[in-house]
Amino acid sequence: MASIEMKDMGGKKVKSVDLSAEVFGIEPNVAAMHEVVRAQRASWRQGTSNTLTRGQVRGGGRKPFRQKGTGRAHQGTIRAPHYTGGGTVFGPHPRSYAFKVPNKVIKLAMRSALSGKVADEQLFVVEKFDFEKPSTKQAAAALSALGIEGRTTVVVADDDVNTYLSFRNIPQVECIPVAESNTYDFVNNKALVFTAAALERIEEVLK
Repeated sequence: MASIEMKDMGGKKVKSVDLSAEVFGIEPNVAAMHEVVRAQRASWRQGTSNTLTRGQVRGGGRKPFRQKGTGRAHQGTIRAPHYTGGGTVFGPHPRSYAFKVPNKVIKLAMRSALSGKVADEQLFVVEKFDFEKPSTKQAAAALSALGIEGRTTVVVADDDVNTYLSFRNIPQVECIPVAESNTYDFVNNKALVFTAAALERIEEVLK
């Protein structure tokens, strides 16, 4: 069972926390993480690209020239795909790019991402962010005290509104409630920060 230092907002060690080996100590399954992240990104695609077929393009109702006697190939409409301004063949049409991934694979991917963060020493645990009111300045100072810079994901308790509002305007920092935890946000950073309450909840869900 691995352990990690829990710190306060000032960067001082509060105590050591034991991490569940089932959640933070497995061999990362790269294939599962890849599949889940690909599914997430696919679900974000709008899928609104559209093209017109030969039956939808304006004009071309009249046969351009007679069927025989011209020495040319037969043509039925000037809106056929090989004409300028004609319809598009096999072009994109509105569709959903989303596809489903089994829940057990989603959880495996999240455990793999968390285990990878522990192995790379990119996981941080803070006892709590004690903001009396939203303050971006205090939030930035807290990250600096923890020695964290660059792209960061902060995971907080679902009801910790002041912390969420404090971190949301800091460039390169993504703050999410623990209920919205996902593989993409776990891996798309150089540092992953959990509050003690969020850490307890994620262990409970992923065990």
